[in-house]
Order: sequence, then structure tokens, then C-alpha cells
Amino acid sequence: MNIGLDEITETVRMVQMENLDIRTVTIGIDLKDCADADFSAMQTRVYDKIVSYAKNLKPYAEQVEKEYGVPIINKRIAVTPISELLGNATREQAIELAKTLDKAAADIGVDFIGGYSALVHKGVTKGDQVLLDSLAEALTVTDRVCASISVATTRTGINMDVVKQMGTIIKEASENTRDQDGIACAKLVVFSNPVEDNPFMAGAFHGTGEGDAVLNVGVSGPGVVLNALKKHPEADLGEVSQVIKKTVFKITRAGELVGRAVADQLDVPFGILDLSLAPTNALNDSVAEILEEIGVERVGTHGTIAALALMNDAVKKGGAMASSYVGGLSGAFIPVSEDNGMIQGVNDGSLTLPKLEAMTCVCSVGLDMIALSGEASAETLSGIIADEAAIGMINKKTTAVRVIPVPDKEEGTMVEFGGLLGRAPVMGVNPFSSEGFVKRGGRIPAPLQSLIN
Repeated sequence: MNIGLDEITETVRMVQMENLDIRTVTIGIDLKDCADADFSAMQTRVYDKIVSYAKNLKPYAEQVEKEYGVPIINKRIAVTPISELLGNATREQAIELAKTLDKAAADIGVDFIGGYSALVHKGVTKGDQVLLDSLAEALTVTDRVCASISVATTRTGINMDVVKQMGTIIKEASENTRDQDGIACAKLVVFSNPVEDNPFMAGAFHGTGEGDAVLNVGVSGPGVVLNALKKHPEADLGEVSQVIKKTVFKITRAGELVGRAVADQLDVPFGILDLSLAPTNALNDSVAEILEEIGVERVGTHGTIAALALMNDAVKKGGAMASSYVGGLSGAFIPVSEDNGMIQGVNDGSLTLPKLEAMTCVCSVGLDMIALSGEASAETLSGIIADEAAIGMINKKTTAVRVIPVPDKEEGTMVEFGGLLGRAPVMGVNPFSSEGFVKRGGRIPAPLQSLIN
């Protein structure tokens, strides 16, 4: 890549003044060749392969960070969906394998390892069911392991039998970590149409179509976009889109430069750049504040979805102009606990759970880091997952659910999760039951949109 002096100068300004950072460099590692009928041998092979590829991820990323002056906030690992290794395992052995992943991540010094996952949108293998049976306990006894479950795709429909299980699993994980406000649920994502190269947690896994190892990068710059828009208070919406596109173009260029440098150091291929506006609780680092700068008085009011659609589209266009390797989820995240503007919207009554659900029709993921009343039943959680999966299935996009039913907490209470996970006001759920719908089970057929050949 050829980077001009003016781009370097502008990148330095974005880092120092506008919270530009590389949110994550995530190395994906294929573990399929670690499968072994001897479970102890498989554990050893899994640990050794992860360490062999990722042992230098943290020091090399820190070296590149110093060299280019761009902060790399997180160093992470994603592995092959672990259910693919569990065909002959027991629930207890699956939990031990989760502990092996946790130990590898701790020894390497990364904060999260993703891929305790299963792709069960159409059917469930023996290994998949073992993983599902172990899931709540595995997330409880590990610190760094993240999990994701695919329950739907546009081509297959929605596996409602697994959706039903997921409601129960989320409740169990919450109860297991009651003394930490159900924090285990923050490491679990339920997907519709998941992507294989997502570098962001908790949903990252190394897809079966990927090579032996690859480095994917997640860049975030809500503060940069917000600052750019503040300079154009009178722009019409077409001009607003143009401002966002030009800003994202610059962010993407900087992100790819840094990502390729880390990949070169590790001697693995560079995969994709995921340009997702991922907020933090830092001042002016909020997706909600961007929407408010576009013109809505408070996020969640009428016009919010249109503003979010404009922004998400402009982000994708700007990224695609800057790089041929934009992938992952690339768009805008709307995690409530990690965005001060979203928190304010909930507290002010402008942002509700139904509105957030509607916003997922046009953002890049789904219901993310939402604290729910501890009274939410397993069937209610399954109903929420089914609704979100349907949005993804019909619209041919990725959607997801990462919600935390907080034990003994009522609507309006504020809970602190800490770190990047932030804090969240507890939101209420619809008091009417979803049980009759959920218990029917079966598979919701794929929509007509799936017949594209």
C-alpha cells in the first residue's frame, strides 16, 4: 500500500483527537486437523496449534502499534467451531476442551478466544448437541472463551428446536453467574446468517472455508465520523452521506496498513478488514451521537432508522472504495451497554427494545449487549431470538442476539459489566408469553428469497 504524508498526518490527528483505534486484530486458526479419538491427545494438539500460531500475536501487535502510532486495543483468537471436534466427546470433555482454549488464551495474553461454536441452522449433529449441552457451564468456568450459535440462514430457514434450547441456555448461564449480574451471557451470541471472517467478539469463529490461519482486523472510528459531521451542520442528507464515506475511506486505509503489518510479522495471510463503527463508553465515541448529529433529537425517536440506514450504507461504500478486502460485518454496531448515547436514550425513554429490534433491520448486526429484567423467561428469550433470526433470514443479512437477563434486577436498574462491556440500564420485556409459539418447535422454512439459483 502507498500511503501519502498527508494521510499519515491526518491519521495521527484522528488517533490523538478523535478516538481512532484498531479495535481488534484477530488471528483465525483452523483446528480440524486436531481431531483425535484420544481426547487427551486432541486437547494437547489444540493447545499446541493455537500457541504455535498465536504466541507472538500480542508482542508483534504491540510492536506495530508503536511503529505506526495507532492503538491496537485488543488482540484476539478465533478458532474452528469446536462442535466439529466433539463428535465422540461427552459433555464433561467438552467443558475440559473449553478450559484448554481458556488456558491457551491466558498463556498467550489475549483477552478473548472465539469459536466455542456450532452451526445448527438446519440440523444438529452429535458433536453440536454435546456443545449445546455444555455451553452454559463452559462459559461459566472460563474467563476468555466466547461462544456463538447459528440458528438460521436465508437458505435454510430457522431451526426453532435450537432456538428453544438457546433460551434455556441463556437463562442457565445467567443464573450460573448470578453474583456477576449474569456476565457469562455477554460471551454468547446467537446468529442468523453468520459470517466466517468476523474479527469481533463474542461472535468470531474461524470459518470452514478459511485457510489454516489468517489475520482479520476490526477498525472502529465513531469519534472520527462524529467529528467530521460536526464540521458540516448545514449539509443536506446526501452531503452527510458523502462526508461519512470520505471519512470512512481514510479510516479503512489506516486500518488495512496496520493489519497487513501485523500479518506480515506473524507470517500469515491478511484476510479482511471489518470496518464496523463499534462504540465505547469514551467521550464522543458513540454511534447514537452520530445519529443525533445527523438530526434526531434523541436516538430512538422517529427518523432514527432512516438515519442509521444512511450511515450504515455510507460506511460500507466508503470502506469498499478504500479496500478490496472489506469483509466481516462492516457497518454500525448498536450495543447498548457500550454506547453512552444509547444508554442515555434508554434512560430518557426514547429508545426501547422494540425500537432496537427495528433498528437491526438496517444496522450491521443485531440486539447487542442489552441487559434485560431477570424476570424474562426462557421462552421470552427464545421469542426474541426467533424474531431477530427472522429479520436476518428475510433480509438476507447477519443479525444476532446478545442479551443478558440480569438475575434479581428490575427494569430501570443500572448494572456495571466493566471494561469494554460497559454498563447498561435494565430493559423490560413484553409481559405476554411466547411459550405456545416456541414449544411448537420444528423448522421455519426458508423464504422465497432463498431460491436464487
